[in-house]
Amino acid sequence: MSIKGRAFKFGKDVDTDQIIPARYLNTSDPAELAKHCMEDADPEFIRKMAPGDLIVADKNLGCGSSREHAPISIKAAGVSAVIAKSFARIFYRNAFNMGLLIFESAEAVDDISQGDEIEVEMESGRILNRTTGKAYQAAAIPPFMRELIDAGGLMAYVKKKIHAGT
Repeated sequence: MSIKGRAFKFGKDVDTDQIIPARYLNTSDPAELAKHCMEDADPEFIRKMAPGDLIVADKNLGCGSSREHAPISIKAAGVSAVIAKSFARIFYRNAFNMGLLIFESAEAVDDISQGDEIEVEMESGRILNRTTGKAYQAAAIPPFMRELIDAGGLMAYVKKKIHAGT
């Protein structure tokens, strides 16, 4: 599976309050959360991005609170994947549980600029900057994690398994 979109760059230590501010946590509706995705990091993000675009961030993305609302808002906003130098551990796991595709690649983050056209191959972890022609290698998504992503997250995966009787 290949993902293509424009890069939206963010700095280091973008916490969950910048991803989805606490003032919007009175709902868990993905569509409502999506309206405020990245609002405190970039108030114009949701108006500038298009479905399929990617977030590219420095280190420690998703630090702070352990809320699942952060990856839900990113996914519901239409972001196809997130590339960062590193992710906070709880955000990393929540991302897969919510069906949000994430990759770690310091080299790619350092070289990708705002607005670059990016292509990511989920199976291999290959990241191609279509604007510059440079390619990078992130860790491939392990098979079980790919199943979570393909199913749309952990809950959808479990429901699928229950219905299949496995």
